[in-house]
Amino acid sequence: MANESVAARIKTTITANRERAPEVYARLEALYPDIRCTLDYKSPFQILIMTALAAQCTDVRVNIVSKELFERFPHPKDFLEVDVKVIEKIIHSCGFYRQKAKNIMKTCHSIMGKFGGEVPRTMEELVQLAGVGRKTANVVLGECFGHQGVIVDTHCTRLTNRLGFTKNQDAVKIEKDLMKVWPDDRWTLFSHFMVFHGRAVCTARAPKCSQCTLRELCPFPDTREGRKLAR
Repeated sequence: MANESVAARIKTTITANRERAPEVYARLEALYPDIRCTLDYKSPFQILIMTALAAQCTDVRVNIVSKELFERFPHPKDFLEVDVKVIEKIIHSCGFYRQKAKNIMKTCHSIMGKFGGEVPRTMEELVQLAGVGRKTANVVLGECFGHQGVIVDTHCTRLTNRLGFTKNQDAVKIEKDLMKVWPDDRWTLFSHFMVFHGRAVCTARAPKCSQCTLRELCPFPDTREGRKLAR
């Protein structure tokens, strides 16, 4: 097939990926010129909590839930004065609400007790907070503190595997692979591109390969078999 022959010609070594990466980035930048984080946050604390709430939940739902949450509890210290059941009720529609509420409470205790009421500004400190992994930490660092980071979510995992920029499914390994391909001033924005393109075009079950701006740069075969293997 024509697409399979194109795919076969695309090399996915580190050197070849570095050569292909600028064109991939440029095409996505042209397609999504006004891209931004879709969480409507107003502070580092808010995006920290909202990113944690967004696990297995849509950003639209998180934005709705967070409006009430932060109107009632705008600062970490405010969470220390409320029963966890109250938080569970507010965030219930985000899914996994019991564990998320428990982590929010623990995070607020840590912020107040260990970090003087302020969200920490380093990866090492952020991942000490309950329920905060490298993905959430990279969101906070990239959005609020000017530190570029590769944000590996389900979209990033799926798309970068299809594009041949990684062969890993482990988030930390994917992050390291992508850091080798792009210069560090592009890490955060590229991560946002993956989310937008993953939602609009390169979906999990039915990718719109014929409509994709990256089609001739992508080794992912436009076939039913290829889609099945690369979900």
